[in-house]
Amino acid sequence: MAVPTTEFTGHKTNIPGLLIFDVTFVGDERGYFQEKYQKAKLIKEGLPSSFEVVQNSLSYNKQTGVTRGFHAEPWDKYISVVRGKVFAAYLDLRKGDTFGKVVTVEIDANKTVFLPEGVANSFQTLESDTYYLYSVNSHWSADNYDKYSFVNLADPDIAVQWPIDLNKAIISERDRNHLMLKAVVPMEVK
Repeated sequence: MAVPTTEFTGHKTNIPGLLIFDVTFVGDERGYFQEKYQKAKLIKEGLPSSFEVVQNSLSYNKQTGVTRGFHAEPWDKYISVVRGKVFAAYLDLRKGDTFGKVVTVEIDANKTVFLPEGVANSFQTLESDTYYLYSVNSHWSADNYDKYSFVNLADPDIAVQWPIDLNKAIISERDRNHLMLKAVVPMEVK
């Protein structure tokens, strides 16, 4: 008899290397069980085999409308939502033909994303008490902050259709004051 288990189904996007995974769970009267990250299964669905997690970070968001981003760092990320739901927007900041391209997706407990180095991460919570988990293959460091790239969430050239108007969203001053895309130097990636 086959034992039920978590399944991952990968999908390519219009941004090279940016992958979206549908993730199942096994449930019964007690609740459910789900593998959030299972490397062998994810590799079969397109995750680069070279991705090695060195740090997990959790962003807890108390209210609907919390909006963070656009942030691009010199590492890859595997993103999942433990509880809640987000509208995510990803912006390619890598030097090349896809610079400035955007992909949006709603992420909940049954959808994950692999974000390659040089693609900026942003999200807006659609539910209160949302837990946004990301696993990375390099450590965050304040000493490397100058190697990170940021873009303004409200940039009209990007024109993300945020579900909650940014004037009503909860955004840090730092994120409100990031540069517009046309002022950002494309990132050189390996």
